[in-house]
Amino acid sequence: MGIAISVVICSYNREAYIIEAIDSLYKQDIDKQRYEVIVVDNNSKDNTAAKVREYIDAHPDMQIAYYLETRQGASFARNTGAEKSSGQLICCMDDDAVAMPGYLQNIITFFEQHPDATGLGGRIIPRYIPSEPKWMSHYVSSLVGNFDYSPEAKPFENGRYPLESNMIVRRDDFFAVGGFNTSLPGVKGTLRVGGEGKEFFYKLIERGGVIYYDPAVIVHHVVEVKKLTSEYMYRVASGIGRGEKVRMHAKGAAAVHKKSLEYLFKLGASVVIGGYYLLQGKPAKTWPVIQFRIDVLKGYWEPVHVGEN
Repeated sequence: MGIAISVVICSYNREAYIIEAIDSLYKQDIDKQRYEVIVVDNNSKDNTAAKVREYIDAHPDMQIAYYLETRQGASFARNTGAEKSSGQLICCMDDDAVAMPGYLQNIITFFEQHPDATGLGGRIIPRYIPSEPKWMSHYVSSLVGNFDYSPEAKPFENGRYPLESNMIVRRDDFFAVGGFNTSLPGVKGTLRVGGEGKEFFYKLIERGGVIYYDPAVIVHHVVEVKKLTSEYMYRVASGIGRGEKVRMHAKGAAAVHKKSLEYLFKLGASVVIGGYYLLQGKPAKTWPVIQFRIDVLKGYWEPVHVGEN
């Protein structure tokens, strides 16, 4: 029996959560010969390596491997994980995510029933620890991974695409577009240059690929509220802007200018949304919505950041 799906987990200093992520895959209700887990350690400084190796030794019935990728950035790590994998489907899951029961079987079944599907994205439900902050809103929660595109399975439309923390693509298509663009590495030290997932899926779509969403493909994503500082939110939001600057810079000056106008429009819209929350008697939700768009613009207006290849 061949491996149907390879789950790539890229990790950076998540010793507190990565074992729960791996264990949620171990407990899946499908034959363990049908899937493998590839853990790519992206230079963790904590005990991630030791914990993963200990788990591997304790679970000889699981097809799981550990690799170190010294080039910093999620794009490098995901590409390495894909290269080390052997499944016909490549799934990317975060090191602080937890796969729900039926996760892998639902993915395999979906691709069997949708032969036209190039890629797939699923639902991501934040697991706030200890609880959701009162200032969190629908318009800001995407920064912590909240994702629920549709109540039913359907292709993505209007430029939407899956989030990297719960995405699946056919193996041949992954390598046909060269994997993730390492000029958009994701987190690199204290700097974030995001948009790698957007660019990856747009490449698939440009070559005729069909990307679906299935709400039955679910992971929970751990969100430690104590880490949701203004500095953290700025890193994530500004990283979106930096990544878009890299993408638009490759398309030319006109694209850079057009995206800048788009972001200014979205900033104006955020002021309206913030005012709406204020009128609803929810003042705590007002400023974060506006600050999100300000931070994206700050990242976009920085000099272009080009990752190492």
